[in-house]
Amino acid sequence: MELRKATPADLPAIERLYDEARVVMKAAGIDQWQDGYPNGASAEADMEAGAGYVLEDGGKILATACLAFGHEPTYDRIEQGAWASEGPYGFLHRVAVSPEAKGKGAAGLFFDELKRQAAQRGVRAIRGDTHRDNRPMRRVMEKAGLACRGVIYVEDGAERLAYEAVLPGKAG
Repeated sequence: MELRKATPADLPAIERLYDEARVVMKAAGIDQWQDGYPNGASAEADMEAGAGYVLEDGGKILATACLAFGHEPTYDRIEQGAWASEGPYGFLHRVAVSPEAKGKGAAGLFFDELKRQAAQRGVRAIRGDTHRDNRPMRRVMEKAGLACRGVIYVEDGAERLAYEAVLPGKAG
């Protein structure tokens, strides 16, 4: 499997992954992504920002995610806990994995890449968030070393569990 930056040619496959994820979450009773977000415009914006990635195997796109560094406004306010770090951080959004790749560690590869890029940039923390009922993503984040730090609210006001890992490195 190869993790690489997404290209415009990947857009149909990314949209398919988002659609498949919506169906899986709805069937599991998870009220996440049921409003049409993320979509092709989200993927295009990620690509333009240099943050869109795909996981490809044998020419087939099996997973996608946004790996970014900078400021995530929804992380400014955290309740029922606190972030364990201050300063720059990387974050992962819009992770979608094809049903045929479930259980093969695909989502974890994105976190590994985020950690690699963080180390390269001297960034000591990575963050992510997910719906309280999205147990598969919660497990992926915990397996990747992220711990639940509290609750944040996304743009539409919906609650999300906020996760973070403080990475080893030189003291600032």
